[in-house]
Amino acid sequence: MNEPLLHIDKLNVAFSTSRGQVHPVRDVSMSVYPGQTLAVVGESGCGKSVTAMSVLRLIPQPPGKYLSGRIYFQGRDLLKLPEADMRKVRGKEIAMIFQEPMTSLNPVYTIGDQIAEAVILHQNLRGKAAYDVAEEALREVGIADPGRRLREYPHQLSGGMRQRVMIAMALSCKPKLLIADEPTTALDVTIQAQILELLRKLQRETGMAIMLITHDLGVVAENADTVAVMYAGRVVEHSTVHDLFDKPQHPYTEGLFRSVPKLGANVTRLETIAGTVPNPKNFPKGCKFHPRCPRMAGDPLCVDDDPALREVQLRYWAACHHIEGFAQAPITEPQLAYKRPETISEIPAEVLQ
Repeated sequence: MNEPLLHIDKLNVAFSTSRGQVHPVRDVSMSVYPGQTLAVVGESGCGKSVTAMSVLRLIPQPPGKYLSGRIYFQGRDLLKLPEADMRKVRGKEIAMIFQEPMTSLNPVYTIGDQIAEAVILHQNLRGKAAYDVAEEALREVGIADPGRRLREYPHQLSGGMRQRVMIAMALSCKPKLLIADEPTTALDVTIQAQILELLRKLQRETGMAIMLITHDLGVVAENADTVAVMYAGRVVEHSTVHDLFDKPQHPYTEGLFRSVPKLGANVTRLETIAGTVPNPKNFPKGCKFHPRCPRMAGDPLCVDDDPALREVQLRYWAACHHIEGFAQAPITEPQLAYKRPETISEIPAEVLQ
């Protein structure tokens, strides 16, 4: 069995505000294996980006604080590494693509200077050798005339081109794990498809793992191997993508699927999840989804007890009191023993039907 490349174990993160402490990430556990794509799904404010930034220890302290938990990368706890060692991990072993490339790129430096900076820092190359690596990185992500683009500034490029530059920068040092935080936000669907296909191509060629942060279930279906669904700072469901799309177990995930428009359906209005996302400063007692849950039906257990994330069937974890057989399911960590299929023949036949 492969060991996970990254394993987040019961991570808790808090922020100090003028109104008190906010707890946006609570007991989060998830794993990603070499060559695998883990999608982290949830609506805005559920803790996806805070979890991703915690992996690279990019949460400013203060106001942020890691209350408890561990983040293992190749057996090392990143939360305990000295800052000097953590700087060697960032960019070289774990790279990140941020949501908005225009705010991530420095407007006063050329594209070549910004990519070469990472190459100089992590590969001990200088001068022309560093810029040659930067030019090759632009070529690999499909940018035409990369030599000329190296001399241009971010404002001279389109949104899709800037996102390709961010990918080139992230992959210039051949990382083992790429964290992509909504990499196609604000891009049109054609450019979105090109960016996602590019990530799949580079993953096949390099064998890197990808942690894909998104709220788009279509992107998840096309790109992910495993999925962690987050709500109110917690992972409420964790499984392979085939199992999740076949039969979601948590009522929140069911609501997400019902709200997706369906081609050819004779529906006049989209279904929505009742209520609103709770404020992290004032989470409800018990299950955080219970004020919006169609399964609750006044059950005091939901109001008083926040359900643990449990294995409700083989390789499927969910946090809900109202799942058949839930009480008998053993408590195990959501560390999926799942290897990405090398060929389509390795995918079970029932999944392909």
